[in-house]
Amino acid sequence: MPTDAPTDVLIVGAGPVGLSAAAELRRRGVRCRLVDRLPARLPYAKAVGVQPRTLEIWDRMGLARAVLEAAVPMRGQLIYVNGQERGRIELELPPEVPYGFAALPQYETERLLEEYVAGLGTVIERSTELVSFAQDADGVTARLRAASGAEEELRVRYLIGCDGAHSTVRKGLGLGFEGGAFPEEYMLGDVEADWDMPYGYGIRSMHVGQDGSTDDLLVCIPLPGTGRYRMSMTVPPELSTHSEGDGVAHGLEGGRAPDLSHIQAVVDRLAPVPARVSELRWSSVFRISHRIVDRYGEGRVFVAGDAAHIHPPTGAQGMNTGIQDACNLAWKLALILRGEAGPALLSSYDAERRPVGEEVVGRTVRHARQGMEADPDDPTTLMMREAQLLVSYRDGPLADHPYGPDDAPQPGDRAPDCAGLTTPLAAYPLRLLDVLRGRTGHVLLLYADKAAELARAAEAVAVVAEAVGGDRPTTVAVLARVGGDDVRVQGEVPEYRDAGGEFARLYHPDGPTGFLVRPDGQLGARFPLAGTAAALTGYLAALSVPETAPAPL
Repeated sequence: MPTDAPTDVLIVGAGPVGLSAAAELRRRGVRCRLVDRLPARLPYAKAVGVQPRTLEIWDRMGLARAVLEAAVPMRGQLIYVNGQERGRIELELPPEVPYGFAALPQYETERLLEEYVAGLGTVIERSTELVSFAQDADGVTARLRAASGAEEELRVRYLIGCDGAHSTVRKGLGLGFEGGAFPEEYMLGDVEADWDMPYGYGIRSMHVGQDGSTDDLLVCIPLPGTGRYRMSMTVPPELSTHSEGDGVAHGLEGGRAPDLSHIQAVVDRLAPVPARVSELRWSSVFRISHRIVDRYGEGRVFVAGDAAHIHPPTGAQGMNTGIQDACNLAWKLALILRGEAGPALLSSYDAERRPVGEEVVGRTVRHARQGMEADPDDPTTLMMREAQLLVSYRDGPLADHPYGPDDAPQPGDRAPDCAGLTTPLAAYPLRLLDVLRGRTGHVLLLYADKAAELARAAEAVAVVAEAVGGDRPTTVAVLARVGGDDVRVQGEVPEYRDAGGEFARLYHPDGPTGFLVRPDGQLGARFPLAGTAAALTGYLAALSVPETAPAPL
């Protein structure tokens, strides 16, 4: 019989994606269990790039400071061809973006997330494997097996597969996973190099033959620690594995791992300056595929991260895309489990995230073959996209009724951060991220230059939320600075002043305007304050679909 212990969501896989799903669910009060077949965290610096958008998500969770203290900046990449510097990519972003690119070994990312989740009352159940599952209209029955061989049958409302490229959950759902594999094999090593290369810069050094093709490659990504890098390079014949396992050739392989001599040989051939490598922490051979599922879930079971999409590691897109998968799904599940939204909302997970996965897979394959420097976009657009700050759901089911100038953030877009917000009690300016930090639901930003307009809009919010039910957004007033005016919005609405005009510059309000920020930091709605009631009624009603709605996906 299934275990009687109450569990809303079972998460399979405790890598960065599964831990992120658990974090976002637990901080919203959802009961979940997190299982992983491995007995402990792996000591591998697999995914090392942390994108600015991921740092924004972690800021809202209250985790960003711990990450910033552990990570190192990624300032750019130096490109060498046949021993000569041929290019330099600077990872520069507009000044209003709060975070830059960072490098952090995956085992450190997992440690920080694991500690965060433990603080919310959930610990990883190690050496625990998902054997099988079956779902019906009311829930999912999962069978788990511990290292001792003991099995447990568990009944949950929902199941999320964050169990990697060889996902048991994906296979159990019978999802398609089409794509291809790179014929080359590579090796990874976490080492120290005694060179004096510029701090914070990655290195991509290639040997190009007379036919124009790359026949030797060395990529070095800086890690925390003096002279420490994760180095990747083509594998020598004696280490080739040629193993495809279950047909998905992706990730670290078994067999013989490279030692320092293998890595040193490539460094001797391709390093831009002479260097000796030492202090090998770990090494492995790995293979690369590019695949994506035909749908991100079915019924009450979903996949995220590498279980849904795999691709070349160029641009450090994989882990970060998976973390955003988890964030997108978690807030929707939480609303449904609290009875504040209907199950049809979950169809928006596939509708919003699968196009993102398809774009990332296609782009990383192009960059792996041609290099980022061959991208035709202008440098600012290229960097904003690599930072995952241009991810948008404008074409998704929750992004209706654009309003305002064409170049303004619209429903589905990321809600930009901004600085220069002030309050009468704080002696320092705040960022919008400071206002949003710790909030788990929707936040409504009301912008106007007259307190009376803001007060009327805030009153309309309360009336609509009570009539529609469901998730009631937290309302925040942003009052434009007008001649030092010190009038205040009536009621219990927190007020911030756009003292520096940066909110107006980035959001392009068309007169008194409302902006509804979703729990994942994307805009849900944008509307004139005079239309507050109609805009909120439409959006909140879309979330609050009755329980009799058709099953998602």
